[in-house]
Amino acid sequence: MRDSMLVRGTSIVTAAMVLGLMQAPCASAQAPRSGLNLHAPDLPPPANEPRVYLPGEPQPPDPGTFGYDPATGRYKDPAMTPDAFGTHPFAGSLPYLDLNTYSSNVKVEAFNPHLPGAGHTWQTSLDWKGRRYLYDYYRTTYTVFDITDPHAIKEIAHKEFKITDGDFGPFTVKYNKKLNKLLAVQCYETPRYGIIQNKYLHPEQVQIIRQMKMLRGFRFYEVTGPVFTDWKVLSETSLDPYHSPQTQPQQGSGCLDIPVYNGDKYLFVAGAPDDTFANTEYKTYLYAGGQLAYDVSDPVHPKLLSMWWAPGSRLDEAAEYRKNPRAGNKTSWMGARMPLFIPKPAEQGGKYGYAAMGGFGFFVVDISDPAQMHAVAHLDMPVSVTGTEGDNIDVSKVETTGMVYYSGYPMSEDCYEPYKDIYTIDVHDPLHPKIVNTLPRPRPPADAPFTDFCQRRGSFGPKRSGYAMINTGAPSQRYMPYSFYNAGMQIFDVSNAEKPTIAGYFVPPMTGPNVAPYSDHVRAVANPVHSIYVEWDRNLIWVFTNHGFYVLSSTLLGPPRFSIH
Repeated sequence: MRDSMLVRGTSIVTAAMVLGLMQAPCASAQAPRSGLNLHAPDLPPPANEPRVYLPGEPQPPDPGTFGYDPATGRYKDPAMTPDAFGTHPFAGSLPYLDLNTYSSNVKVEAFNPHLPGAGHTWQTSLDWKGRRYLYDYYRTTYTVFDITDPHAIKEIAHKEFKITDGDFGPFTVKYNKKLNKLLAVQCYETPRYGIIQNKYLHPEQVQIIRQMKMLRGFRFYEVTGPVFTDWKVLSETSLDPYHSPQTQPQQGSGCLDIPVYNGDKYLFVAGAPDDTFANTEYKTYLYAGGQLAYDVSDPVHPKLLSMWWAPGSRLDEAAEYRKNPRAGNKTSWMGARMPLFIPKPAEQGGKYGYAAMGGFGFFVVDISDPAQMHAVAHLDMPVSVTGTEGDNIDVSKVETTGMVYYSGYPMSEDCYEPYKDIYTIDVHDPLHPKIVNTLPRPRPPADAPFTDFCQRRGSFGPKRSGYAMINTGAPSQRYMPYSFYNAGMQIFDVSNAEKPTIAGYFVPPMTGPNVAPYSDHVRAVANPVHSIYVEWDRNLIWVFTNHGFYVLSSTLLGPPRFSIH
């Protein structure tokens, strides 16, 4: 049922009207403006600047092989595309950013216009002295909120950074029983965008990254309150085995995304420890990351236990790398983008972690002895170029169902790339995983002024199901929320793994008053939902967009709780 409070005043357009108006062959066929969209911001036309394609790079697909079919109201995805910034409207695209909101089985409890980043943000939460705090941040800024009462969110700290030794990276906070302290571990990584436009054409830009003086690794902190700047640094660790944290420049990528730490003995991070981990295609990135395990029993002196990487990641593994159909395409992300996804900590007897290794595919990794991590199974995933092909694995239900959910995410606008499916993978027998099916593709409600989300502009496809290290409480064994860019937040019902369905959704406006409607040099500005944070212990879903964040409850999850006591 739609949330009438949010869509009140929006005119309903029939499917017949939409289909009739969208048969015009022009690249930005006019759809009727009404209600909230009467003054919606326009999108610019596609850039028509000539482009030279490098040897091996995918060419633009034949226009007759993909696009919107007005007879069915469905968009057919291209089979393969080159990496491309900017708009790619097609006959049937909306020429404006839709300002309507669509929802089913959710209720908006609160909204906050705070915006640390329009294309992506990280979240971290911590409980301190009977209150719950949320960090919403990205690279050069963070804001801390007291979210104890979701209806009365209070900002308690904000900081902008001019960082000289690396971005303000993703972190997690956990209680260490042995030390009786709350500890945080934070990752620091070389930039993925902004410095290198094309590593194949600009070696001087590559050297800027190589020579960048920064910590390429992680720091441990003693958390002494909810504000980051009050914390005490316990240690610095470089992933680079050849340079100490104080010796710069270091080699490698540094530490990628949210570190996996449960407050106990082991830490798992992803990254490339040196410059030999370089067999990756993407134009702006230099590294093919692997998986590293550390003994952090003493967080002052972390010790590397072992490292595992996908065969073909290193320069001296070129023969293995060339076996991959993506080799040489100048487009694919190869190697780890996030650490291992671990359903049960190794300290508690957990045996397996699951690795999403970009174009290298899906791996099952034995972590029962973190000093000897090794892969026990591998699946080559279907080629889906461009975009990111292997980024996230939801393992929240594997202990009870034997299923994990694997996905990449889109990086082009207007569906100018293959759709990024979420794959259900059966790991009942972890030595022989198999793909069961894919989760259903979201469809817009009947009263939307479009019949396929590709028409809504921006990117369409999955991002992530929240960070397992951050989400609080025990996850539902039936429902799985997922951020979905222009399709908002989608809630999948996976109680029947053979027939998953969509049980609810929240699709906010494409933009808001506190963000520019479009910028051709910042990817994904026009993509509303890029991250979620789930409080399973309070049955609340926090949805982070390009114009602020929403707090949602849902009858699917159960009655919400508005305190932590």
